[in-house]
Amino acid sequence: MPRVLGIDIPGRKKLEYSLRYIYGVGPSISKEICEKAKLNPEMKADDLKDDEIQRLVAVLQNDYRIEGDLRREISANIRRLISIGSYRGRRHRAGLPVRGQRTKTNARTRKGAKRTVGVVRGKEARSAAKAVK
Repeated sequence: MPRVLGIDIPGRKKLEYSLRYIYGVGPSISKEICEKAKLNPEMKADDLKDDEIQRLVAVLQNDYRIEGDLRREISANIRRLISIGSYRGRRHRAGLPVRGQRTKTNARTRKGAKRTVGVVRGKEARSAAKAVK
């Protein structure tokens, strides 16, 4: 299991797929990285030699924002939206979908588990309801 920038990437997978385990690297960026580092995307990550790993790390550090830097940038952008009070910022603060999705149904990932809303009655109302039956 080779270690690239402090992240263990799976060694038994092809390089093109194992690079995707790095936060901020998807399918197209993974191919670009392999081209820039002059690496075969079909080779297994375990087969990388030290000089190839160094080329890979150099490309990642110089050309792309990944892992901690990317996470910080995204959270800073969200904090900025919240602080200026934009519509998107208010949706982030409320924990609702930000990009215009419907919320009458669905949106369970953002809203959390369903909470049943019912009438809260006092003891007198409960006893009166039992007496009617």
